[in-house]
Amino acid sequence: MKLQTKEYEERMKKTLAAYENELSTIRVGRANPAVLKKITVDYYGTPTEINQMSEVKVTDPRTITITPWDATTLKSIDRAITASDLGITPANDGRVIRLVFPQLTEERRKELTKTTAKMGEDSKVAIRNIRRDFNDKCKDMKKKSEMTEDEQKASEKEIQDLTDKYIKEVDAITARKDKEILEI
Repeated sequence: MKLQTKEYEERMKKTLAAYENELSTIRVGRANPAVLKKITVDYYGTPTEINQMSEVKVTDPRTITITPWDATTLKSIDRAITASDLGITPANDGRVIRLVFPQLTEERRKELTKTTAKMGEDSKVAIRNIRRDFNDKCKDMKKKSEMTEDEQKASEKEIQDLTDKYIKEVDAITARKDKEILEI
């Protein structure tokens, strides 16, 4: 009985989606509300994402405005952004917070491409770990005589093909993000 790869392919797809989500939080010199995803504000004792407690708008290619629904949270949103690793100082006029994204320096762009490369490598490792889990299960089934050696080889080839496909996809996503980062 050949082992089905569907469940393992789903896990690979989730790894890819998580990687793309993680990349969306990297600042590339243009205003992108996704960079605020990781920042949470203490809202009445509950860590809350900024976009769940305010209106977040991209007003021009380099500016994001944050208008809190509850004006008393303005200072805590300001503090959370300042304390984050975003690297942008918020401009607070008492009603609205403005984030102006500066042009990235060449050095910062290279740093960001190294970061994306590391994140891509982490995703590839996660995909390879899924392959290893599958192969371990195949070996276990072979040992228990639930699968023949030919079925084991066929299953392992199928998961290897899937692994190659998803690793190529990670490389393509990384290349697209790097191109976006290096674009001036």
